[in-house]
Amino acid sequence: MNAWVLMSLSWAALATGFSGVALARLLRSRRPASAASTQVPVLLLRPVDAPTPRELENLATPIDYAGPLEQVVVSPYRPRLAPGVRWLPSDPLTPNRKVGHLLYALEVLQTQGRVVLAVDADVAVTGALVEGLAAPVASGAALSTAAPTPVGPEDGASRAMAGLLRYTHHSFRALDVMSAGAKAVCGKALGLSPVAMDALKELADHIGEDLELSKRLHARGLDVALSTAPAVVPLGTVESWGTPLARFTRWMQVLASHRPALYPTVPLLFTPTLPLVLLATVLGSPVLAGTVGLLVVVRTLLALRLASLSAPTGTPGADTGRAYALTDWLLGEGLLLAAFLCSLWQQGTVTWRGRTYALQPGGRMVRVSPELSGGPG
Repeated sequence: MNAWVLMSLSWAALATGFSGVALARLLRSRRPASAASTQVPVLLLRPVDAPTPRELENLATPIDYAGPLEQVVVSPYRPRLAPGVRWLPSDPLTPNRKVGHLLYALEVLQTQGRVVLAVDADVAVTGALVEGLAAPVASGAALSTAAPTPVGPEDGASRAMAGLLRYTHHSFRALDVMSAGAKAVCGKALGLSPVAMDALKELADHIGEDLELSKRLHARGLDVALSTAPAVVPLGTVESWGTPLARFTRWMQVLASHRPALYPTVPLLFTPTLPLVLLATVLGSPVLAGTVGLLVVVRTLLALRLASLSAPTGTPGADTGRAYALTDWLLGEGLLLAAFLCSLWQQGTVTWRGRTYALQPGGRMVRVSPELSGGPG
C-alpha cells in the first residue's frame, strides 16, 4: 500500500468520523418546536442598499406577529413599501454599510423597552421568525440568530446554494451542534440585546461582523441562542454561477481572517467528498474505494437528517423534498470547495461593494489606495 493510498485512507477516515459525530448529534436533536409565545414589543430593522424585486416582495409581506411590531427599512433611498412599513434614510460612509445602517438606526430610533431585530431584505420574515429571535433575547440571551434556509431553487446554481446551506456541514444546524467555543452566527437574522448593540459599535469597519460579534460575546461568557424558526430565503433562479461563487469565496476570506485555525478544515472536513472520489478512482485501491463509499453513505444520511430538521413549515414551496437532499449536498460541497480554492489566491484583500480593502485579523477592513493597488476608486 503506497503513501498516497495511506494518506487518502487517513483523510477519508477522518472525514467519515467527523460526519458520523455530526450525524449522531443531529439524530439526538428534535425538530425545533415553536418558540415560547412572546408578545414583547419588537423593532425590526431591515438594512438594504438596492433591493431586488424579490427583496421588495419580502419587505411587503405581512408579518403575523401578535405583539407590537414596527418594521423599519433602512436604505439610502425610499423603496416601494407596504402600508405600515417605515423608511429611514441612511447612507453611511463606513466600510461595512450594513453595520453603518444599523448603527444609525439604533442612534435615532427609540429602542428602550423593545427587542431589536436586524434581518436582511432577502429573508421572508414571518411571525414565527420574529418570536424565534425575540424570545431568547427577552429571556436574557445576548444574541439570537436564525439558520438561513434557502427555498425554491430553480436552477443548478440556486440548488447548489440551497444544498450547501441546508444539507451539508455548512448548514447552521450542523454548525450549531459541532461548534466549539463561540457559536456559529449568521448575520442574515439577528436578535440584539443592549450589550450586543453596544458591541456592534466597534464593528463598522469589519467584514464578518456576525462572527466577530459572537466571538466577543463568548469571550464575556454571554449566551448566543439559535432561533427555533429558520430564516427562509426565497431563491428562484440565480443568474449565473458567479454569484454564489463570489459570495462564498468572500465567506472563505472572512473565515480565514476571523478563524484562521478553522480555515484548513474546509477541504479536510467540509468538502472532502469530490477530491476523495477522484483519488479513489485514480489510485484504484479497493480499500480506499470502500472507505470513500462509506463516507458518501454517511454524508447522504447527514443530508437526509438535515433535510428533516430544516424543512420550513407553513411556507408554500419551501421544502424541495428529500429527493433534492440526496443529490444537492454534493452540489453544495462542490460550490464550497470551488470557493475555497478561489480564496487561496485572494488572501489578504477583499472587494466589497466595488472597493478593495486589506483584511486584518478579526475581519477589520482597511481601504487600499486605488493609486497603489490599481483597484476601483
